[in-house]
Amino acid sequence: MTVSGTATWTVTVAITSPRQVTTTWSGAFTGGGGSLTVRPNGSGNTFGFTTMMNGNSSARPRIVSCTA
Repeated sequence: MTVSGTATWTVTVAITSPRQVTTTWSGAFTGGGGSLTVRPNGSGNTFGFTTMMNGNSSARPRIVSCTA
């Protein structure tokens, strides 16, 4: 994902159970349970993550908020 327009941003992502975040890159990630917060880590405005489905194919991550 790419955040444009500023170098100071926060993105909050809802992770529906039983889905879990398995890999992250190019961002400072915090959170747990059903929420993941991403902030810049000096690698620019592009970040990413992968999730593990755990048998629930309808449990898609979704952006809850994006602030700058």
